[in-house]
Amino acid sequence: WEFNGSFYQPSDFLMMGIPGLEALHRWISIPFCALYLIGLLGNCMILFIIKKTQSLHEPMYYFLSMLAVTDLGLVLSTLPTTLGIFWFNMRRIGFDACLTQMYFIHILSFIESSVLLAMAFDRFIAISHPLRHPSILTKTTVIKIGLAIILRGMVSLLPIPFLLKRLTYCRKTELSHSFCFHPDIMNLACADIKVNVFYGMIILLSTVGMDFIFIVLSYILIIKTVISLATKEECLKALNTCVSHICAVLVFFIPMIGLSMIHRFGKNVPPLVNTLVAYTYLIIPPALNPIIYSIKSSHIREALLRALRRK
Repeated sequence: WEFNGSFYQPSDFLMMGIPGLEALHRWISIPFCALYLIGLLGNCMILFIIKKTQSLHEPMYYFLSMLAVTDLGLVLSTLPTTLGIFWFNMRRIGFDACLTQMYFIHILSFIESSVLLAMAFDRFIAISHPLRHPSILTKTTVIKIGLAIILRGMVSLLPIPFLLKRLTYCRKTELSHSFCFHPDIMNLACADIKVNVFYGMIILLSTVGMDFIFIVLSYILIIKTVISLATKEECLKALNTCVSHICAVLVFFIPMIGLSMIHRFGKNVPPLVNTLVAYTYLIIPPALNPIIYSIKSSHIREALLRALRRK
């Protein structure tokens, strides 16, 4: 695309569905609708059960509530544009609307990463210092942690939309996904994007990267504590309380790291692979998290069964 050196900012962007499978979008929308429905109903169910069950008013389930709210936000952020493309071929999105969607998607992703770290900290305290757990993670402390998580995400990502608005763009306005993603928008610019690349990398490493490192360290300390327990049954019981959280961490971080690497280094990666990893990152975790916790958490499962019996 030719560029004459003058400032140019597109009025809108063109979003992409699944490349090469545009004729099958109506059929492809069926599993997407199922995943979105599971994500919406499953996370609403988690929130309802925790609110109505007094015995679940504990730090572990407060953090699970934060995770469910974040997953609901991710579902609602991508659902309109994704299904709009699949059902009605509505590919256009306004420039400012795209930046707004991108901001919320990235904030919610950062919040989810931080909540998973808070849940790892909760499991570490519960296993390593069970007697001090109630006094360390009080309701006030949990609220402060939640506010700090939200504030960190909002402040760290606040410059991103302004860094994108200052850029001049080429005449090409086609995005790689059915949602707006910072590296995707940034790569459409004709100007020098070193500041965007540097700031995005620093923020990613200092937030999500550090969260992942501290989660790993938390589990190293948990395993160290578990090994010191007297019996095999106690070890298994302690580790069993972490299985749901480990699954949630893997489901979130693996596709997120993969997508980040593809956007920064995967110039020769097929577009279909890029698209599938992006959908896995944003759609699969909100759908799987309530299923994982409903299956693995006996308290959630029992409360759900009691609610169904009352109905």
